[in-house]
Amino acid sequence: MAEQDPIQEEGGEEELYEHYNITVDKGQKTVRIDKYLMERIEKSSRSRIQNACNYGFIRVNGRGVKPNYKVRPLDVIQVMLEQEPRGVAEVKPEDIPLDIIYEDDHLMIVNKPAGMVVHPGVGNWTGTLVNGLVHYMDSKNLPVMKGNQPDRPGLVHRIDKDTSGLLVVSKTEEAMAGLSKQFYDHTIDREYIALVWGDVEPHKGTIKGAIGRHPVMKLQMFVWEDEPHRGKDATTHYEVLESLYYVTLVKCKLETGRTHQIRVHMKYIGHTLFNDARYGGEKILKGTVFSKYRQFVENCFEIMPRQALHAATLGFEHPVTKERMHFECPLPEDFTNVLEKWRGYTASRKEKLN
Repeated sequence: MAEQDPIQEEGGEEELYEHYNITVDKGQKTVRIDKYLMERIEKSSRSRIQNACNYGFIRVNGRGVKPNYKVRPLDVIQVMLEQEPRGVAEVKPEDIPLDIIYEDDHLMIVNKPAGMVVHPGVGNWTGTLVNGLVHYMDSKNLPVMKGNQPDRPGLVHRIDKDTSGLLVVSKTEEAMAGLSKQFYDHTIDREYIALVWGDVEPHKGTIKGAIGRHPVMKLQMFVWEDEPHRGKDATTHYEVLESLYYVTLVKCKLETGRTHQIRVHMKYIGHTLFNDARYGGEKILKGTVFSKYRQFVENCFEIMPRQALHAATLGFEHPVTKERMHFECPLPEDFTNVLEKWRGYTASRKEKLN
């Protein structure tokens, strides 16, 4: 069998890790951040720090800054890199409620709520799905896929913190090997439900485009249309489920599993996910700017303060019994509430036209 890649699934959190966390002294005088960090990080140079700022690798109080940012007293500075820092802490078991919709001796299917990070990482060392899994398994060893960090036991794929829905977790080495091969061979069936901006035409289609990290905004992924060698091949099949005037409900089927694949591909064809702040969907991208409509959209954002994406179905061959398995998960409450609001808005517009 071909060697498996480390997990990289649609919606996987971006691989940036905290290497330095510096709190500025109370008495610090105003100084540019590139100069400030050059004096505090061993073997650094001003040009490297400036480049890191421009690529979004340096954050102050949680936000990216430019090299000319003036450091202020008590600022919290994070220096992020794509490489995992050495000495990753052991995953601590935590009694976190898990919505397990299926389980046997080899695997389990979990319905992950929006807002839960899948595995520990910068800013989220506790409270993750993996912390809950380690506790649930009562110290039994979950397998770790070859090439992955030890803080990702049981995982063969993942979804974003703010994406809800289905994940399969391996409980044994045999299950992990079998499932990872199916992901590698693209034989896993995965369908997502997304609410996107705009009227999607045609109503059915396929999006192809190599996905890699954005050349400037390093927290985003990007379709490298003219330089496909800079990304990884990605294919998404979509189908319109419901047109709601300024937004559209679509079903997306993944053929490949790249980081942020659906979010990036839908933006690429001009239909950014509703309230996807990372890719600009938290702005009103379609419709009028009148205050009544603006208030309606902002109310929708408040109801669902995340990207409108849900991992709705998951199908695969059981790695041990060889039985074909299929699981479905209904939309969570925040998603259904926003859909109902848009349905009401669409109905009211039709009434006014009649």
